[in-house]
Amino acid sequence: MSTLTIIYTVLFYVATLVFIGGLAYRIYEYTRTPAPLKIPTTPAPTTSAGVVYRMAREVVFFESLFKSNKWIWVFGWLFHFGLLLVLLRHIRYFQEPVWFWVEFLQPYGKYASFMMVVGLLGLWARRFLVDRVRYISTPSDHLMLALLVGIGVSGMMMTFVAHTDIVALKAFVLGLMFFDWQPLPADPFLLIHLGLVAVLMIVFPVSKLLHAPGIFFSPSRNQVDNPRERRHIAPWAAALEREQA
Repeated sequence: MSTLTIIYTVLFYVATLVFIGGLAYRIYEYTRTPAPLKIPTTPAPTTSAGVVYRMAREVVFFESLFKSNKWIWVFGWLFHFGLLLVLLRHIRYFQEPVWFWVEFLQPYGKYASFMMVVGLLGLWARRFLVDRVRYISTPSDHLMLALLVGIGVSGMMMTFVAHTDIVALKAFVLGLMFFDWQPLPADPFLLIHLGLVAVLMIVFPVSKLLHAPGIFFSPSRNQVDNPRERRHIAPWAAALEREQA
């Protein structure tokens, strides 16, 4: 193998371990974080089925963001929906044969990259144009947006400007999965794209992007509004009561 292939092979193994291990640890922390109070944002559902329905609306349609700011909602939804289609399109690199619905999504995922980048640029512009958002924005916020834009633009360059050898790229990816390492194409945009993706995987567990799994652990969203019908008590508080009884 070439030195370039070795470097990217090691890089992606390290990035994958950090991503999976870091994400698993943060989710574990979320599950262990006590919620001593009933604090669902009202009006809140009074049944578990209602909570599931509310969470689905929040995850799919960004309901609370839509109610608070329409133009930010537009850019946020464009980015997330475009990102979803792009990620689904990339499944083809991890399987052989490719599922029929992944093949069906290929042209849509190809042009969804424009949605993704436009949404990102709109969200980035917000951090410059809105005074109160600019005030609380940190360098890490701008760097994360720059990283995501770089990933999107470099991917678009491979698709629409300088085509890479996707057969060789797929062989490289499958080789990583089955420990049968194959040479990586030396296309500049591909190397930039993969390098930025690896960086994103490494920083993801310590970034604000953790809102993706974190929303499912938000007590303002995942709690049933039934304080009169059922007493809410955190496990540590219940243990303390037993000791004092």
